[in-house]
Amino acid sequence: MLEIKNYNSSILHEISFSLKEKENLIILGENGAGKSTLAKVLSNLISNDKVKLLGENISKISDLKRTQLINYIPPKLSIFDEYVTLREFLELSFIENVNNQKIDEVIKLLNLRKLEDKYCKSFSSGEKQLLLLASAIMHNAKITIFDELTANLDISRLKEVYDIFNSNLLNQKIVITHNLDLAYALKYKVLFLSDGIIQFFGEHDEFFSNQNLKKFYNNTIMKLDNHLVVNL
Repeated sequence: MLEIKNYNSSILHEISFSLKEKENLIILGENGAGKSTLAKVLSNLISNDKVKLLGENISKISDLKRTQLINYIPPKLSIFDEYVTLREFLELSFIENVNNQKIDEVIKLLNLRKLEDKYCKSFSSGEKQLLLLASAIMHNAKITIFDELTANLDISRLKEVYDIFNSNLLNQKIVITHNLDLAYALKYKVLFLSDGIIQFFGEHDEFFSNQNLKKFYNNTIMKLDNHLVVNL
């Protein structure tokens, strides 16, 4: 479904891995490890000829088709029209005809009704993250890459996002996060980046062994009775 082979840049080095259809992925790593850069390479926001989608080189896929196949959700909402409302923003998520029924369903799902006719610029940081999630559900690409979506969300909203990630509302998902509790609970495959190099790519249970947690997090995190604990 998605493959990158021998990608190199000033930030990323010898990046190679592949995901099968319906395989979800968590991308972990310290600040500056290259996670967001990798996401932009995979979605061709950084143009390249090292990524294949459905066996086709991403640089050869038309813009329209590529938007249907892969969608990058940035860590922060950028609004260029300060008077655009939540509903108007969601209408822009459709490639073709606007589906008002689906917009209503997603607004209800994410408890955004009180914000429906308010200007997006006025939203709190957490509300803006939820708007990005709503937009991703509207867009419904084959693969959606979420770059730190859960930053600035309170606990109850984080649980809602977890439930959505664990449902069939979205297709294949790649989730960049610093939230190890979320990463552990989702049980996706794991890719760990350090200084632009893949240090781990494999199964959830293998990564979240105490041996690997000690290796990758310098003995600051450990697993105890099926829970992650900060080693203070």
